Amino acid sequence: MASLTDLIDRVERLLLRHDEITRTNELLREQVAALTQERDSLRSRLNAARARVDALLERLPVEAPKEEQP
Repeated sequence: MASLTDLIDRVERLLLRHDEITRTNELLREQVAALTQERDSLRSRLNAARARVDALLERLPVEAPKEEQP
């Protein structure tokens, strides 16, 4: 009977560990989702900033090449 009791204890510990891992996995999935959303938002902001910089660069006057003086 001792081995049956040991087996029951091990199974119960495994079930508890499984529950812990499942909860941890869910928390990690939530973190990944949040970080993915943040990354997408930052990428969008970066693209908008690039567009503004490109627009400003287009507004700059074009300089004529300078002639070398002897």
